[in-house]
Amino acid sequence: MRLRTVAVAALALLAAGCGIRTTSVPVDAGPAPSRVPCGVSEDSGPAAGVPVRVFLVCGSQLEPVDRRSPQPEDKASGDPVRTATALLAQLLADPSEAERQAGFTTAVRAPLAVAGGRKGDPEGTLRLSRQPEDLVPEALSQLVCTFAESSAGAGGHTVLLAGPGAYPPKRYRCTAELRERPGTAVPTVAAPAPEGSPAG
Repeated sequence: MRLRTVAVAALALLAAGCGIRTTSVPVDAGPAPSRVPCGVSEDSGPAAGVPVRVFLVCGSQLEPVDRRSPQPEDKASGDPVRTATALLAQLLADPSEAERQAGFTTAVRAPLAVAGGRKGDPEGTLRLSRQPEDLVPEALSQLVCTFAESSAGAGGHTVLLAGPGAYPPKRYRCTAELRERPGTAVPTVAAPAPEGSPAG
């Protein structure tokens, strides 16, 4: 009888040592997590309008989404402010039902507007109604990649952005690393010299 008691105690110690807590109650851990698709089969939004591409957040990354904008992007006119305004409106809009089901969200929040540069700014500057650094990183990443990959960009996957204050614009770059980690700091490169400044 004593040997049997010792054996039972030894088994209990072995079970405790494996790190698994025994329970008599069935545990439902739920289904295994599924991979977010991060893709829609067709253009989002209304059927009419001009095709545009914006970057939304999905699965902690930035992914491009094709939409149709009621405001013409008007690439032929070469007006970056008009293009940026149309794209900003798309980023401020709630994702469509198809986009939500695919896992897309937007971190860009109103109130936010975009206008052209002021006197002395480099050509192609866009000024936001808020300082870019005051936006959450994901929102700034969305804006930078959406603008930089459109005719509102400054070339080389970059865009010249500034806020309403007297601070000079910065050239922000949309990189593969930023698209993978939009919550990090947006990389910048040297901005061109302001208009009217002497050449170095």
